[in-house]
Amino acid sequence: METRPPRKSFWMVPFTIHATRGLLRDQSSRRKTMTVSLVVALALLIGGLTGLRPWLDPHQHPWRFIVYWLVCGWETVLVLLLALFDLLLVRAQTRAARKALREQYSKEPAGDDPHSKPDP
Repeated sequence: METRPPRKSFWMVPFTIHATRGLLRDQSSRRKTMTVSLVVALALLIGGLTGLRPWLDPHQHPWRFIVYWLVCGWETVLVLLLALFDLLLVRAQTRAARKALREQYSKEPAGDDPHSKPDP
């Protein structure tokens, strides 16, 4: 009898983790994702408060109402977390650049320093 290799049942999980890491590491794709998510969250908010109000009546369709506003909240939290992550990365990059500049300019030759005293 031939034995088959074990089938991977959760193939989507590693793919999702890998795709998310790539998305978070690239600044332009991270900011594009923030922009698209913000537009989606605003469209959900405006649609839920205006045109979809009869469709989302909480007395007639409570589950539809709850799921819709949970999705809207999820999009909003996603945008906030991506913005916070981007802010922290920009601060870290600025700190690293400032440190590199400080190290570069602190290694000047001793003869070029205008405040140094000449030897007698």
